[in-house]
Amino acid sequence: MSDAALAPVRTMTMAKALNAGLRRAMEDDPKVLLEGEDIGKLGGVFRVTEGLQKDFGEARVVDTPLAESGIVGTAIGLALRGYRPVCEIQFDGFVFPAFDQIVTQVARIRWRTMGRVPMPIVIRIPYGGGIGAIEHHSESPEAYFAHTVGLKVVTCSNPVDAYWMIQQAIASDDPVIFFEPKRRYYEKAEVDTRGTGAAEPLPLHSSRIVRPGRDATVIAYGPMVKTCVEAAEAATDEGRELEVVDLRTLSPLDLGPVFESVRRTGHAIVVHEAPVSVGLGAEVAARITEECFYSLEAPVLRVAGMDVPYPPSRIEEDYLPDLDRVLDAVDRSLAY
Repeated sequence: MSDAALAPVRTMTMAKALNAGLRRAMEDDPKVLLEGEDIGKLGGVFRVTEGLQKDFGEARVVDTPLAESGIVGTAIGLALRGYRPVCEIQFDGFVFPAFDQIVTQVARIRWRTMGRVPMPIVIRIPYGGGIGAIEHHSESPEAYFAHTVGLKVVTCSNPVDAYWMIQQAIASDDPVIFFEPKRRYYEKAEVDTRGTGAAEPLPLHSSRIVRPGRDATVIAYGPMVKTCVEAAEAATDEGRELEVVDLRTLSPLDLGPVFESVRRTGHAIVVHEAPVSVGLGAEVAARITEECFYSLEAPVLRVAGMDVPYPPSRIEEDYLPDLDRVLDAVDRSLAY
């Protein structure tokens, strides 16, 4: 019996919540298997898969060569034979050797076969900055995948969502790119693993309001959700109530709660770590403008990374959106 079954409500880090979610998925379905670099004996760089190879064996938790294209290519074959492979890409910047497999094969097989052949692959990608890492270890490549028809793209922002969303992604017959904000891996929350009543999880492809407010809508996902909640808390000192929306799903986007919020507040600010140009924020801003034009009292503003390569770790805090940059955007929006 798993730890989650023994103690249905536990305080977990996001990394431990993902581990518990993977464990439960593997217990529930013998066709679920994991593959990736150093995920077995080591338990992964961030220890997300710690203990799973010991409990489920080397045939279900596979330490692969350092070859991302091979990891995903192997997963395609396994999925075609009825398995549900979960691939770990060790760091965000390492996904590009597998980009061809993901875009030209994984994303297209259900379309090629008119839905007759499922492609139940989950590709886990730790992403974003904030950990002081070297080059290729702090990227935000989500827009590449959200732009690709045939892929589902989601990202968790807290341990509760991490626990449920990884299981929902594994259960999907569509391929899912699962982004994990690495600087939030060790932040804690209470996770109720029973999935009933108040603990019942949201559908995988749905956004949610994490903090209600009346003056402006702040939209974020992944690592920026906590930053925006902190900004909203700071804004109360000036008598402002900011509503914070966690997108959770990047493809397909669930913007119903966003539109409803913006129609009430009249102000919208979109926040993400990735560079500002042609990022997810641009798509969200365009959709808000199309749907809520007559409710807007100011242009939709974006707070994002700069249009430069990710900087050396010593100056990454100058690059990443922070509380002050979010509040500055709120000030500019409300000043119109």
